[in-house]
Amino acid sequence: MLKTPLCKLLGIDYPIFSVGMGVNISGPELTAAVSNAGGCGVLGSGGLPAPVMREQIRALRALTTKPFGVNIIMPMMKEGQIEVAIEERVPFIVLFWGDPAPYIADAHRAGVKIFIQVGSVEEGLEAAAKGVDAIIAQGIEAGGHVKSKTSLSTIVPTLADKLCPLPVLAAGGIANGRGIAAALSLGAQGVSLGTRFLATTEARVVQAYKDMLVSARAEDTVYTRLFDVGWEDAEHRVLRNREYNEWEAAGSAAPGHRVGEGTTIGQIEMFGSVVDIPKYSVLPPLIGYRGDLQQAALYAGESVRLIDDIKPAAQVVRDLVRETEAVLAELRA
Repeated sequence: MLKTPLCKLLGIDYPIFSVGMGVNISGPELTAAVSNAGGCGVLGSGGLPAPVMREQIRALRALTTKPFGVNIIMPMMKEGQIEVAIEERVPFIVLFWGDPAPYIADAHRAGVKIFIQVGSVEEGLEAAAKGVDAIIAQGIEAGGHVKSKTSLSTIVPTLADKLCPLPVLAAGGIANGRGIAAALSLGAQGVSLGTRFLATTEARVVQAYKDMLVSARAEDTVYTRLFDVGWEDAEHRVLRNREYNEWEAAGSAAPGHRVGEGTTIGQIEMFGSVVDIPKYSVLPPLIGYRGDLQQAALYAGESVRLIDDIKPAAQVVRDLVRETEAVLAELRA
């Protein structure tokens, strides 16, 4: 029952995609688990050096023969990332927060599809005119960095109607079968889920962060620009924590005038070396993080209210399929 034209385009069983989160939060293990379960995993590569990204793609291919994507966050893009993805002939690249036009022709020559995540109808229409293969329409409900200023229920049907038959995927606030069924009814051919797959055993963040997601409500998330060291002037949705509360209580000072700027709040080992994490850093608490979570960027969407457990990504896919098909059957009845 849960089939759309996008499934045929990519050769996948179900139109359920995991977001390629952050600096390899969505590593080869999470990505492969989603793809092997019949969905479509997307590898996170934000900020990874190109040679490390190549290693991650090859490690992923050792875990699955199923289709997958690679996410490249354009403001954090490192030299050679696009070229590596094309050279490795990944099935598709997801671009975010930038212009896809310079990369479409080279990708298509290599048989690589280009998806773009957009935050407005206008951006989606412009990207479609440039020749992208699919649009991911992000709603303001989403976690992580959020380009949208409007809800999913506005942007998805508008783009779906204007761009049909170009595939439009829905991203933001979806974490169960009812949400997927709703997105499909809005005209989406697929869904892209971040927060639900962040609360899985394979996600590369510390366990305490995952536990906070499970206990959080939608009202515990805030839409802000606070955590901007490493990526300026970009709105994001995070869990409210002590860092946010203290900044808000002090008057929500602008960058350059905030308490403690330039100090270090923790450390993490990355690429073989220990990296200091500055206050207001864009980095979330990845595995190996040493510091206070109450000072870290805890990315989360409003869908946290729908998440009650941490489980393997494959089980998440199976549960989502079962729930969605049950809802669709109810609606048909």
